[in-house]
Amino acid sequence: MPPEALAADARPKFAPPAFLGRWETLIAALIVVVIIVGSGLSDEFLTTATITTGSLDLIEIALMALPLALVIVAAEIDLSVASVLGLSSAVMASLWNAGLPLELIIPLCLAVGALCGAFNGVLVTRLGLSSLAVTIGTLALFRGLAYVVIGDESVTDFPTEYTDLAFGTIGGGWIPNVLVLFVVLAIAFALLLHATPFGRNVFAIGANAEAARFSGVRIKRIKLTLFVLSGTVAALAGIVLSLRNSTAAANVGIGFELTAIAAVVLGGVSIFGGKGTIGGVVLALVLLGGIQKALTLADGVSSYWIQIVTGTLLIVSVLGPNLVSRAREARAHASRSRDRWPSARAEDPTRPRKEEAE
Repeated sequence: MPPEALAADARPKFAPPAFLGRWETLIAALIVVVIIVGSGLSDEFLTTATITTGSLDLIEIALMALPLALVIVAAEIDLSVASVLGLSSAVMASLWNAGLPLELIIPLCLAVGALCGAFNGVLVTRLGLSSLAVTIGTLALFRGLAYVVIGDESVTDFPTEYTDLAFGTIGGGWIPNVLVLFVVLAIAFALLLHATPFGRNVFAIGANAEAARFSGVRIKRIKLTLFVLSGTVAALAGIVLSLRNSTAAANVGIGFELTAIAAVVLGGVSIFGGKGTIGGVVLALVLLGGIQKALTLADGVSSYWIQIVTGTLLIVSVLGPNLVSRAREARAHASRSRDRWPSARAEDPTRPRKEEAE
């Protein structure tokens, strides 16, 4: 029998399905665990009312996480998204006080978000600055501008037809209207990332920017586009939050950027770029929402545990994929070594052993 046949016979006959080794499968399994534990902690966990309020509590973070996933796939970061959200809310309040209609205010707020994203993108792509350093700075800059625009005031007299739309549900049921907005954007960003040349270029940039440059990819233009998308959607989240809570102010959304980044990285998007899926991000958002709702409904559990769990998941989400990747590389290396260096008996089973020949 040839050595190749013996090596093939030595390998395990059963190989688990490929999807079992995916990070998204692990997240889905954790969601099932959260559902079981949450149901044990409170009888209200699986009610339609809980699902409605839980999705509303996380909707702005979920919106910001979608373009942020693309930014991180491209090996960049945007820590200013929550401040753009606050600035959008402040501009909305100021323009409403000035007597402008919401039909005009909403596109103006989106334009402000796009300008904020463009500002970040220009500093990163044209001046070659680190996106981490830039967006840490603009995190403070945009929040400060929000206070300059509206100060400590808040506006609460928006038209009820808009606030009811943002806070209401489809047909009076349990599915929030804004959840439909998220689903539409999630599908759009999934198609953009996974089914277009633009998305393939984003992956290429994150995996190896130098190789992408030599392949003719317009790296600066693509990164600038990603930052503009991030700023625009963050401004949209500010509009949604202001209408949903019937309050526009400069201090809304503080700290949202950390939860959004946690959801993106927990969803399997590599913090080093080049890997990730929108589907994984959506699953991570469901997991985070379920954990937060379970802890909120549980008796005797401090609300500070939500921050502790979120921080722990962020660490695990960075560490876990790296460990899985290293394990896969180790198995692949061991497999290649076995194929390359078969045992002496496998090389020629008909050849007598040395001691037998003697």
